Amino acid sequence: MFYRSERLFLRPAFPEDSRELYDGICDAGVIAMLSSAPWPYRPADAEQYCAMPTDARAPRFVITLPGAKGAPIVGTVGFKHADSELELGYWIAREHWGQGYATEAARAALEVARALGNKRVLAGHYVDNPASGRVLRKLGFRETGEVRPTFCRARGGELVLARRYALDFAEAEAEASAQGDRMRAA
Repeated sequence: MFYRSERLFLRPAFPEDSRELYDGICDAGVIAMLSSAPWPYRPADAEQYCAMPTDARAPRFVITLPGAKGAPIVGTVGFKHADSELELGYWIAREHWGQGYATEAARAALEVARALGNKRVLAGHYVDNPASGRVLRKLGFRETGEVRPTFCRARGGELVLARRYALDFAEAEAEASAQGDRMRAA
């Protein structure tokens, strides 16, 4: 599955992406915010990620930045099954932080999830990663009120407090429609 947003191109990971993916994710500050990636991260971990079969109901994408000199990988975004629902996850290479790529890529991935018939998506972030919380709120996620210890493989299997969020597509659509009505009335 492929998806083009305003600046980004989302596509499946291919085996030949493993080196570039490794170069982007092999950063302790990036890995420590992910639940299942190991630290130290090795080239074989990137190879394994790129070789994993994709689940049509829970797609995952490499995020590329098309330009005149190619389309470098700037991160990944995708879903996994959790609590009988989809859970969103993403990371952006440090050199691309602060440019809105996480928000844009996650918004595109959520459009795919909705088109696949999903009604609701879960997400979370470690409490020591407030930037991810800002991304989730921009996307329309709402805090569930739950903060729970969550496994972090990169931190030696430590349980790290994570704030939980949910996005209900029908509620988000109704809210956007009401906001549009308010703007037209003003």
